[in-house]
Amino acid sequence: MEDPWPVVVVGAGPTGVTAARLLAVHGVRCVVLDRWPAVYPRPRAVHLDDEVCRILHRAGVHEQFAAISRPAEGLRLLGPDHRVLAQFSRGTAAGIHGHPQANMFDQPRLEAILRRAVADDPLVTLRGGVEVTAVHADGAGAVAVAVTDRGSGERAALRARYVLGCDGANSTVRTQVGSRMRDFGFAQRWLVVDVDTDAAIDAWGGVHQVCDPRRAATYLRVGARRHRWEFRLLPGETAAAVSTPATLRELVRPWTGDVPFEALVVLRCAEYTFRAQVADRWRAGGVFLLGDAAHLTPPFIGQGLGAGLRDAANLTWKLASVLAGGLPDAALDSYEAERRPHVTASIRLAVGVGRAMTRGGEVGDLLRRAVAPRLVHVPGLRARVLDSTTPALRPSALRRRRWVPWSRAGRLCPNPVLGDGRRLDDVLGSRFAVLVAGPVPGEVAAEARRRRVVLVPVEPGSALGRWLGRGGARAALVRPDRTVMRTGADAAALLRAAPALPLRRVPHRGPE
Repeated sequence: MEDPWPVVVVGAGPTGVTAARLLAVHGVRCVVLDRWPAVYPRPRAVHLDDEVCRILHRAGVHEQFAAISRPAEGLRLLGPDHRVLAQFSRGTAAGIHGHPQANMFDQPRLEAILRRAVADDPLVTLRGGVEVTAVHADGAGAVAVAVTDRGSGERAALRARYVLGCDGANSTVRTQVGSRMRDFGFAQRWLVVDVDTDAAIDAWGGVHQVCDPRRAATYLRVGARRHRWEFRLLPGETAAAVSTPATLRELVRPWTGDVPFEALVVLRCAEYTFRAQVADRWRAGGVFLLGDAAHLTPPFIGQGLGAGLRDAANLTWKLASVLAGGLPDAALDSYEAERRPHVTASIRLAVGVGRAMTRGGEVGDLLRRAVAPRLVHVPGLRARVLDSTTPALRPSALRRRRWVPWSRAGRLCPNPVLGDGRRLDDVLGSRFAVLVAGPVPGEVAAEARRRRVVLVPVEPGSALGRWLGRGGARAALVRPDRTVMRTGADAAALLRAAPALPLRRVPHRGPE
């Protein structure tokens, strides 16, 4: 019997391809299967925060992403008459994580970058134009994946140690493993309009949110030529009726002003139902769900695609360690234990923001008019509204419990510029690291080299030193996904807690 693939990834969207790329970074071979032969050309996701940009850095595409993205300047709340109720402005320079806090981009361009990265990687095989029809345990310690070529109709079967279901909201993998979506009771119909134009649209460079119980709307400048509008559809209203040139002209006029509608090239005008759902089970044996296959969120805080990339970053290094014998298979249960509460908190926040901006009728409108202008004067609120920091991960087998509120465990470590001019992420690569305040004993440095753990001495007065000090720790064990696994005073003990990770090797491409 043919040896199984270490990993089969179902779905070649950003989550699936990022997962494949991160697996390859750790030396893990995989095959990516997708029903489409090439990148889906229509724009969809348009925002990633600075935490997620660090994942793209690990995938080796951060410079290319920076070249196609633009930082957003904050959030502006508008009333139904488009008068500014409140504005929360942010700078566009790199923040604590080494990237701008909000980054706008065109999804097909990001997908093209990711696909070029895996196309050049001998550890990744990408097969387009194939349909995955069945996924099940094969009784020999592997997972069987049934595949049909969409062009020829030819059927084939693959075997894998692990399967990653990254196949979207209508996931075949999720259906095959019997997982169901839990609904949070939120569903709104919106019209999404993407436009390309070289006309000068003189609009503020942040996100515009129209807080209107009748016709809520969002505007985002995605790039030099790209613009997006989202308009909530009224009960009984059809997308076709709102998509006529005459209606669209009036909807976008508050932003376009005197720009002729004929100067706007509508790339996409589609109805979406914004939903809030989380799968009730993310793992079934060797099969895992990631991205939209595991969760759906309304777009009000811009975390939809980012959540999928966080899934990939969380799971892939653990798979690599299990495949290398550094962790037991049971450690993979930490994926759902960590990611499900994290994404649930994000979805609940998105639902709350959406309801606050769109509900309440005339009373809600009056309250927003009265309260919103005062929000910018609440101490600390401006920073909180613009803060891209996400919650700490819940405890798991690979994330020690936090005993004090200020503990760094479960949170991302920062990514400051170090004394040699490099950022921390450039030093760490995709390995475990121990950050140590003060001098490092020679025997500890030798143990770090033996275990292939990056040892980073931290100056007490540096950005990292202050961060450690505020967390009440002298040392921190940092996972490859940049999450702090545990902290303490004994760097040697932290080193011993780091699981083994494989060094990358480039074998033959394996079974075809």
